[in-house]
Amino acid sequence: MGRRRSGRAINGVLVVDKPGGISSNDAVQQVKKIYAAQKVGHTGSLDPLATGVLPLCLGEATKFSRFLLESDKAYTAQIRLGVRTDTGDADGEVVDERDAASITLSQIETELARFRGAIDQVPSMYSAIKHNGQPLYKLARQGIEVAREPRRVQIYKNEVLSLHEQLLELEIECSKGTYVRTIAEDLGEVLGCGAHVTALRRTGAGPYRLDEAVTIAELASLRSAEDEHTALDAKLMPVESTVAQWPEVRLGESSAFYLSQGQAVQVAHAPSRGWVRLLADEAGDVQRFLGVGEVNSDGLIAPRRLVNTQ
Repeated sequence: MGRRRSGRAINGVLVVDKPGGISSNDAVQQVKKIYAAQKVGHTGSLDPLATGVLPLCLGEATKFSRFLLESDKAYTAQIRLGVRTDTGDADGEVVDERDAASITLSQIETELARFRGAIDQVPSMYSAIKHNGQPLYKLARQGIEVAREPRRVQIYKNEVLSLHEQLLELEIECSKGTYVRTIAEDLGEVLGCGAHVTALRRTGAGPYRLDEAVTIAELASLRSAEDEHTALDAKLMPVESTVAQWPEVRLGESSAFYLSQGQAVQVAHAPSRGWVRLLADEAGDVQRFLGVGEVNSDGLIAPRRLVNTQ
């Protein structure tokens, strides 16, 4: 028999406004303790320097975390022109300083065109990408540098919010796997002055936005409420919010039963291809989230990830 997990069996998504100075795993452990939850996982790490949207999956929601890991992201970034660091951000050591006083907004706007649309990025040695099982940042801290293959990413938006002296602020919307610090470093090079990220705030991750986020301090304060579990649980978003943007397919009682047994089912008027969100029709025009499925080559919907309804 497997070891029984301790803690509450609670399900949902918590959108945390991660503070600076802690890792994503630190945030997971703090939330797990506050909620006394059995299982909590994050959906893609944020550097300790970065703040903002960090969706955490509790319980059954962890089955869908991979879909959030693959989702688009949005950031505001502060970039210091004229100073380059070994890590590409303010946590690193300064390795080069150049005069950036003459850099104009017009120059920046012109060069930013290189960093929109589909671009190739060489990941930083201080990224979490693994080389022979070792994260690159661990190798970098040992003074080891290895060749990295460029990666194709999509930059949907990259606009100047402000430029004050040598401090540039950008608004960026991008695909998964985009390194904002690499954008800053590469922009600094084409401007001829060098640059690094001094502050990074994630304003969106998949369907979640900053105005939905709660701070860890706010969560901790709810533990003193008369009914702390009710107050904390009210901050959770439903499991199905992880795939809220997917097409929905509603299943009758019979189809829902067979699908829950792992069988592919035929559903009238379903999409002809792709992944779908599965709902079971219940009494009173209520729908229960079952999980996600994929339309196979025969036009049947096959279950892929199902929630445990027991």
